[in-house]
Amino acid sequence: MTSYHDGHRQLQDVFDSRRIADRLEAVTYREALSAGDRAVVEAADMFFLATADPAGNPDCSYKGGDPGFVRVVSDTELAWPDYDGNGQFRSLGNLLVHAPVALLFIDWARPGRLRVHGRARISFDDPLLASMPGGQLVVRVAVERVFPNCPRYIHTMTRTARSPYVPRDGETPPEPGWKLDPRFAEALPGPGRRRP
Repeated sequence: MTSYHDGHRQLQDVFDSRRIADRLEAVTYREALSAGDRAVVEAADMFFLATADPAGNPDCSYKGGDPGFVRVVSDTELAWPDYDGNGQFRSLGNLLVHAPVALLFIDWARPGRLRVHGRARISFDDPLLASMPGGQLVVRVAVERVFPNCPRYIHTMTRTARSPYVPRDGETPPEPGWKLDPRFAEALPGPGRRRP
């Protein structure tokens, strides 16, 4: 069974790319992470997360941390901590009611791209939380499809510094500037907020 729907096929036919699309799917698509995929994920310090609400309205967010913040639990499962954010929970709220997700890992130095599709769930009492400093909850993804993506249009970039806001053992991250804005002061969650 193919992963392509009628919209994909219409454009593949317009551009005579159905044959190469089918070959790419047959040769490069996997249902589990390979050793090379694992290396890409475990070295990543960021990825992009795509979600949609039940009506199909999309959302895309950036997730960042130190290398290894995304854990390869097995060849068919990934997990990462959710850190304190702005409280909107746009992506995680979507996956709470509509589990399909897509993750895009980009290696800016080599360059390279890896796509991971699956179904996500969140956990407030996941055993991994103990080893994930600053995590409020854990997101786990059951991997359904993994495939590399052509890197030719990726700009080669050099990292100049890691974010000082990433939670790290033994360090207290600085307060983000937006939380100091008086327009938001009265609306911020209290210090004693509880997880469900």
